[in-house]
Order: sequence, then C-alpha cells, then structure tokens
Amino acid sequence: MKLIKFSVLALTLSFACFNANAQTADDIIKKNIEANGGMENWKKVKSVKMSGSINAQGQEIQITRTVVQDKASRMDMTIAGMANYQIITDKEGWAYFPIGGQTKPEAMTADDVKQSADELDVQGPLVNYKEKGNTVTLIGKDDIEGTECYKLKVTFKSGKEATLCIDASSYYLIRETAKIKANGKETEQTMNFSNYKKLPEGVTMPMTMSMDMGEMTFKSIEINPTIDESIFKPKN
Repeated sequence: MKLIKFSVLALTLSFACFNANAQTADDIIKKNIEANGGMENWKKVKSVKMSGSINAQGQEIQITRTVVQDKASRMDMTIAGMANYQIITDKEGWAYFPIGGQTKPEAMTADDVKQSADELDVQGPLVNYKEKGNTVTLIGKDDIEGTECYKLKVTFKSGKEATLCIDASSYYLIRETAKIKANGKETEQTMNFSNYKKLPEGVTMPMTMSMDMGEMTFKSIEINPTIDESIFKPKN
C-alpha cells in the first residue's frame, strides 16, 4: 500500500513540475514582446523608416523601406543605378522595376495585395495579435544551428500562414518561414533574423535579415519619423 501511495505522489509531483515548466503560445508571445521592448513601447510605434542594403551575389543594392501602420508600405531599391520600387496600401499596390524592363508602374493583383497585407504591420504579427485577427498556435520546439527555439504557427487575417521560430533563451525571433502566393503559385520563403539592436524609443529590432536572395543589413531605423504620404502614390 505504501508503494502505491508513493507512486501516486511521485506521479502527482511529476505532473505538477510539468505544468510549471510548460509553455503556452501566449507565454512565449509575452516574453518575445518583453524581450523586444515591451507592449507599451510597441503600441506607440505607428511608422518606421529603414535604410540599408542587400548583398545579393556580390552586388550591393541600396534599399529604403517606409511603412505607416495599417496604411501603406514602400520599398525603394537602387539597382545598377536605376530606381525601383514597390508600393502596397490597404487597398491596392504597384510595382515599378525598370531593371526588369518596366517603363511605367504596374498595378498588383488583388490577391497579391491581400497576401502582402502583413507588410503594413510595423509592430509585427504577435503584438495585439487577437485584435488584428491573427491566430497563433504553439506547434513544438526545434533546433536551428544549435539554438533551441519554440515554433509558433501564425495564421494572418488574410489567410497567409507563417512559422515563427523564437529563441528559447533570448526570446528573439530568429527565423520566419512563410507560405506566399504570387501569380497564382504558392512558394515557401525563409528569413533569418539577427544583430538585434535597442533603439532610442525603447524597442529592439533586428538589423540583419538573411534570405535566399542575399543578406539585408539596415544601417539606420527611424521610429515614428515624419512621412510624406504622397510617396505611396506611383510615379515614374
């Protein structure tokens, strides 16, 4: 009888320890936001301007990304001396790439605009995710080049899906893998994040992002700069 009692006690203690150590998606989201500067600081971020470059196959491409929360995003790229850009708003989008032979801005399809809606969120998909219409599920743990991480599956309001890998120690986002639809085809894109820096406004952001096409390094990130919203209208 004592053996049975001790076995039950051992199981009870083991279960209690498991519950104490178990992490939920909301636990991980909370720690990620805290690591990146805290909810209050992120709620104040309404726009951002990021300047840097992409090293693609030995060629350096100058880039500037400008975003106004929930309204519009613009990516400018100087390639071989030519100015290229992509604009996305909450209703429409345009692409102008003279490097590819375009002579005027071309409208994006409604589906491509919808799939790019998350680019208008400067705060990221985890800040107030429920209010944004996103759902987040903890789908397990993984090891990325020796770094233990939690895997969160995010389903955006648009229906787009992404897997976020959160460092189990620092709680920084270190990898995002997203399913993207473009021109009727679905592809998978992976982006790695590193070189986190705390900005004067109290938020922390990655200064380096790497993907298949090359490594993107930001030299400066401005939070809540004054933005002339006429830049979100296409011009040759």
